[in-house]
Amino acid sequence: MVGTEWGSPTARGAGLGPVAVLAALVVVVLGVRYAGHGRPGTVDGWLRPVDDLRPPWRRVALFLDFLGEPVGAALLVAAAVAACLLLRRPRTALLAVAGPGAAVGAATLLKHLVGRTIHGGYLSYPSGHTAFLTALALVAALAATRRAAPGRTAATLLVLAAALAAGAAMGWAQVALGAHYPTDALGGWCTALALVPATAWALDRWTNAPTSKHI
Repeated sequence: MVGTEWGSPTARGAGLGPVAVLAALVVVVLGVRYAGHGRPGTVDGWLRPVDDLRPPWRRVALFLDFLGEPVGAALLVAAAVAACLLLRRPRTALLAVAGPGAAVGAATLLKHLVGRTIHGGYLSYPSGHTAFLTALALVAALAATRRAAPGRTAATLLVLAAALAAGAAMGWAQVALGAHYPTDALGGWCTALALVPATAWALDRWTNAPTSKHI
């Protein structure tokens, strides 16, 4: 059953290979640029957070922030996995766990490697919240485009649009709440764009291997 869920590697089918490479380069460049910094850069100054965020926008920002916290993230992933299993799409269920997991894990590691801080000591680059929600949106979009089977260009645009919407929403919340610099959010977004296609490709290779017949 698993071997017939997707006919070809998901990320390759959506044409995300070059996007993933470019996103990884952006993550590295920004990481090197802001390594060890504890203040906003020039771009961050242009897009500085709103200090007087008021209802209802503050409630919206806090809700989005909750979705990136452990409890909120776990609920979202559990719902995604349950939906995939109900639709008999086990490979998508695996990606719903592995994709966001890889993105958040990489973001956490990069925070310690880059050492950029905000508010006097909190590691900030890249934004794990933004990486998580972007990654989950990418998984959903990849599954949806695979099921609808649009053309390659249309699939790429739809997947990128979903990633942009999720990343922009969470990035706005993190910046507006003062938890991250704008470039942290950009780094988190690019982290997901780099890791989810790579994870999808790896899962495709693994589940299409001879041993996958026993899964």
